[in-house]
Amino acid sequence: MLGSARFAGRAAGPIYDRVGVAELSVRGLLLRRGFLSLLVTQFLGAANDNLLKGLLTYMVIDGTWAGRLGTGGQGIVGLCFTIPFILLSGYAGRFADRHSKRYVSVLVKVVEIPIAILGLIAFCIGNLWVALAALVALTGQSAYFGPAKYGMIPELVPEGDLSRANGAINMFTNLAVILGTLASGIIADRYDPLPDAEGLRADPVTWLPGAALIVVALAGLGSVLFLPKLPPGDRSLRREWNPFGTYVRSLREMSRGSLLLIALAWSYFYLLAGLGLLIIPEYTIVLAVSREMASRLLGILAIAIGLGCGAAGLVSGHRIEPRLAPIGAAGISVFFVLLGTVPPTFGNVGWFLFGAGFFAGFYLIPFQALLQKLSPDSERGQFLGTANALSFLFLSLASILYVAIRPAFGGAPQGIFLVCAALMAVGGAAFMVRLKRYVFRPRA
Repeated sequence: MLGSARFAGRAAGPIYDRVGVAELSVRGLLLRRGFLSLLVTQFLGAANDNLLKGLLTYMVIDGTWAGRLGTGGQGIVGLCFTIPFILLSGYAGRFADRHSKRYVSVLVKVVEIPIAILGLIAFCIGNLWVALAALVALTGQSAYFGPAKYGMIPELVPEGDLSRANGAINMFTNLAVILGTLASGIIADRYDPLPDAEGLRADPVTWLPGAALIVVALAGLGSVLFLPKLPPGDRSLRREWNPFGTYVRSLREMSRGSLLLIALAWSYFYLLAGLGLLIIPEYTIVLAVSREMASRLLGILAIAIGLGCGAAGLVSGHRIEPRLAPIGAAGISVFFVLLGTVPPTFGNVGWFLFGAGFFAGFYLIPFQALLQKLSPDSERGQFLGTANALSFLFLSLASILYVAIRPAFGGAPQGIFLVCAALMAVGGAAFMVRLKRYVFRPRA
């Protein structure tokens, strides 16, 4: 049973027992070798995930595999991206708790290289199903990195810097999304060139997608090796073969306090984010722009989320500031309404996406920091793995919902942003009321 002592949070882990807890600025965090290594490794992994997902998304919308997955086929790509996280995050959480999180991180980066080679083969032979298999394998590898990644943050930084550390890692993750999505549009235009004004097509560069995946995977392996030694996990923790067994136990334990509601509030955002990420590639049709231009819109959204996360971390200082969450929810709702109602131009869509993304950072960071602070040391990997699975469950629901409602919006898919606004307004308000002991009180 999770008693109050176990929910009280922990000071720094063993690394800080050795070097002493210092007052760290954001610059100080970035200069610490271990945390910088984590940032770079996460950056490269997120970039590769979004590069492959983006390539597949464009190819099933208007590329070489257009129509193979039906109308709204990018929703199927989205499911291939999210389902491995749902099925494997429970295993990954227990695996992270059994082993040193450095060992787990190095292992998954080694596995990423043959997966990238599979992606190279898929694009060279032009086989959609092999490419989807590579995406499933790549996201499965990322699922194992998730609990280790978030679980090692309290071992690398003191409790007082959790908000800043989470703000920094989310900012770098979204910068990776920017580069991954921008690169996917650029590479897609070269892998399967669209006809120019005269109806002519450039020669395709079939090896380019796979080569990019391999280069990023190798760089990720290089960066992870700079992680410092971390304490071993609980080797006595028994293996769990039921993929949902860890979730059931973790959810039961989390429900005895406020952790489950916090995890649900944090992961609920990904229902809206999932819908948005499926809508934006269709602006190639809505705005009659190239894939590269549509990728810039995704990049704007990612920049904004990263800046919002960074700003939330700075505003929070050395504490956790849950009162930022309702501000974030309100801002997201307003900008989603604008996206769904104002006639779209590239300029106003870009500004509205920036506003929604910036406020998303204010919504996410307090809940993410609370999850890490309130999770007990011995079960942090399992709890964070469960929370991660919840976020990808919501992403999967977004893909299913998108496939179901997309035909109703015809040639105006941006109208789905109104659905997003309603979901944020209703769901966000419900979570704020249920978590008022955290949200409407002084800093945690």
